[in-house]
Amino acid sequence: MIDEILQKQLSAALSEQLKVKIHINDAKSVHGGDINQTFRIGTNEGYFFLKLNDARRYPDMFAAEYAGLEALHAAHALTVPQPLAYGQSNGQAYLLMELMLKGNAVQDFWEHFAQSLAQQHKKTQPHFGYPAPNYIGTLRQYNTPYSSWPVFYAFNRLMPLIRMAYDRHLIDQGMVQQAERLCRQLPQLFPTEAPALLHGDLWSGNFMVGPDGRACVFDPAVYYGHREMDLAMARLFGGFDTRFYYAYQAAWPLSPGWQQRIGVCQLYPLLVHLLLFGGNYQSSIREILQAY
Repeated sequence: MIDEILQKQLSAALSEQLKVKIHINDAKSVHGGDINQTFRIGTNEGYFFLKLNDARRYPDMFAAEYAGLEALHAAHALTVPQPLAYGQSNGQAYLLMELMLKGNAVQDFWEHFAQSLAQQHKKTQPHFGYPAPNYIGTLRQYNTPYSSWPVFYAFNRLMPLIRMAYDRHLIDQGMVQQAERLCRQLPQLFPTEAPALLHGDLWSGNFMVGPDGRACVFDPAVYYGHREMDLAMARLFGGFDTRFYYAYQAAWPLSPGWQQRIGVCQLYPLLVHLLLFGGNYQSSIREILQAY
């Protein structure tokens, strides 16, 4: 709930950001996924979007999301909500941001979406990783920098979740050994590419048609990784038109063999879903691992 202390903090944060005195008039609970409480905040200067979660369980989650939104915003490619403030109040962590209103898709929505994503992916840095750990869902995402994508993917993405899934009795020892075998083969599977700025959790639930008719993305798990990760994630649960993939390929063609790497790239989000939501994803993980 939005108590009086939190209202005062939000008013002060918005007033500082917008350089005008802000009064909060109302807070209406809205649907915003399964992880956070979400609200539309009404003020004398319009509406804003608020996320709340348990500050004791996830003390730095919203600081990480704020940084990720800023990084995507600075790329000047895809539209993202402007992050405005984050902090803690009475045991609750909060993230305050621009409220994005839904619009009607323009005719070239998918083509523009793909071209913008390709533009974002061209933003690079010397190493794979990110300055600090962040989150995908409620799972900690480690971003220790490596110059090699196969090493980064094995040590920061696959094996930590494989070990966690084994410890929770969600996978067996045989699958652990298959994952280790796959990790040894990653250098032969992935072509060398510069680190790309990724959304990191690009499924259909994390984009909408913005007020300008273009794609707006949110809830990122940002890091610099292999660009095929975003595209494989987009394919995992559907919701992206085939025009999106054709347009991305036209804007920046993927390296040969990308079709064979889709499953390997999807292994990470499948492990995330296994750990967050249970055993229904085990068979998909097993099927990918058995190929290696």
